[in-house]
Amino acid sequence: MEDEKGALVQKLIDIVNEISTISDYRCTVKKQYCNLARRLKLLTPMFEEIRDCKEPVPEESFKALESLKEALESARNLLRIGSEGSRIYLVLERDQIMKRFQEVTACLEQALGGISYEKLDISDEVKEQVDLVLAQFRRAKGRVDSPDVELHENLLSLYNNDASEGPAVIRRVAEKLQLMEISDLTQESIALHEMVSASGGDPGEGMEKMLTLLKKIKDFVQTESPDLDSPVGEKSVPASCSEQPSTDGNSKSLVIPDDFRCPISLELMRDPVIVSTGQTYERSCIEKWLGAGHGTCPKTQQTLTSNALTPNYVLRSLIAQWCEANGIKPPKQPSSRNKISSAFSPAERTKIETLLHKLTSSNPEDQRSAAGEIRLLAKRNADNRVAIAEAGAIPLLVSLLSTPDSRTQEHAVTALLNLSICEDNKGSIVSSGAVPGIVLVLKKGSMEARENAAATLFSLSVIDENKVMIGSTGAIPPLVTLLSEGTQRGKKDAATALFNLCIYQGNKGRAVRAGVVPTLMQLLTERQGGMVDEALAILAILSSHPDGKVAIGAAEAVPILVEVIGSGSPRNKENAAAVLVHLCSGDQQYLIEAQELGVMVPLVDLAQNGTDRGKRKAAQLLERINRFVEQQKLAQAQAQAQAQTQNQPLQSPSPANAVDS
Repeated sequence: MEDEKGALVQKLIDIVNEISTISDYRCTVKKQYCNLARRLKLLTPMFEEIRDCKEPVPEESFKALESLKEALESARNLLRIGSEGSRIYLVLERDQIMKRFQEVTACLEQALGGISYEKLDISDEVKEQVDLVLAQFRRAKGRVDSPDVELHENLLSLYNNDASEGPAVIRRVAEKLQLMEISDLTQESIALHEMVSASGGDPGEGMEKMLTLLKKIKDFVQTESPDLDSPVGEKSVPASCSEQPSTDGNSKSLVIPDDFRCPISLELMRDPVIVSTGQTYERSCIEKWLGAGHGTCPKTQQTLTSNALTPNYVLRSLIAQWCEANGIKPPKQPSSRNKISSAFSPAERTKIETLLHKLTSSNPEDQRSAAGEIRLLAKRNADNRVAIAEAGAIPLLVSLLSTPDSRTQEHAVTALLNLSICEDNKGSIVSSGAVPGIVLVLKKGSMEARENAAATLFSLSVIDENKVMIGSTGAIPPLVTLLSEGTQRGKKDAATALFNLCIYQGNKGRAVRAGVVPTLMQLLTERQGGMVDEALAILAILSSHPDGKVAIGAAEAVPILVEVIGSGSPRNKENAAAVLVHLCSGDQQYLIEAQELGVMVPLVDLAQNGTDRGKRKAAQLLERINRFVEQQKLAQAQAQAQAQTQNQPLQSPSPANAVDS
């Protein structure tokens, strides 16, 4: 019994000590939660005297102390919600929160009332202190502070997506919830995702609405303060995830597309990675999530089959293109050096060294088998990719790119592709002179080797300086050929590589001269081919180049662009409108053609219901068309006036002014 008493009382002391460390309660519950925490801290002297007392605790009081332990645990959990929980949730679910608060208070009061203090060997001062706490709990039972009704109603209207609520209401809500700083917004996002995780994978419609509401508040805050970037607290995502790209004065109203935001931090992603469920997150944010012991996808709540994180190079390139198009400095890529350490045993290292020795063999069979094994090892996991590169495999694989053995060549280029997934290996591959060899494989290798060569060039071109070098090495013409003649996978690989390379202005002209525009137009007309998205994305980049604009116009693209604006996907409508904006810039021929094809109706719809970029492009086109129509009307009116002046008959001289002949 004595041991049980000691363990129980020590547990009570530990719980109160934990409660003492909880602070920074949310403003909406601060007063009541601070009062609760303060009262509970006053119980510590009683627990310490019971612990030090050698007399046994009566059975009735022991049971009351056990009940008190359960009540304190509930209070601790409630206080944590008040300190770390979602501010939006605490306001919207205030009735539920207050009900739970009252239940906890009642349990504490009941447990304290069940202790026979006169039978415990504790001092009078401690008894008086406990009596005071008990009296305060009894007075607090059933009493609730007046809530902020206006805040609740404002938040509820935003939660229900009331269109009548304007920026003033959002500002009032953000200020009252203290969500005007990046660090606070990030903490709120994490708190909501923690709740999603705790829901067991079924967050329900309410949680989705709260996340949407948080995004609305964040968009407002960033629009009002585009340069906002405050330090992130220790409970939030690392500051690297919260850095905002610098913007010029014209970008104040710029809103980051949803696809480019990390679902956890709601920030523009700079190192997007894919988890096993197919969702994309900012690397540092999802690493923090996984590091906290979560085994589910934050967005879908599906169980992750592995913790592997695959770089999303396509999305990273799209983000870079969006930043360039909007005059924003692209977010810097974090260095991955020293993040991954090789975990190979001596035996495994010996195996790699043996494979590398075979790569240098004069026996083609040894080279082929070794390259094939390294290809598979590099595909398996990140540690393998680091260890293989550290062992010196990259230069040896590069030397095999020019081998006459097609199978060995295929293994070598695919091994380099797998190794390039590691960010630090990209520089080693390029510095080893791999690009000319990869281009050679792209031109003359087997179809699978050509596909993997295209994918490798795409992977390497993620680094901006590599875009210039790859383009100048002659990679673009064979990529265009693969885009035209390859398998479905080959076309996809070629398209992603071309898209990434053409972000660099100098490569746009190279792609146009290589004949990419007719190929892209052909892919646009082959709807069943599944390449419409890629073709339009590349055309949108090329249309900003003078040669690209001429080539697209010569390909008679306007009819199909108008068709896509009317019936395409949201992203395709956006890209088609972007191409048409460039075509119609300074060229009335395409403006007239688009108008005659009935572009006005779908443009109006796009301006109202499209993506953010789609709305802007549609508005630009509508403005140009309306301006052109007004100019036509003015010119027509002037022509009519001039014609009337020319057709007016001359007046005969009056008799008074006539001169006799």
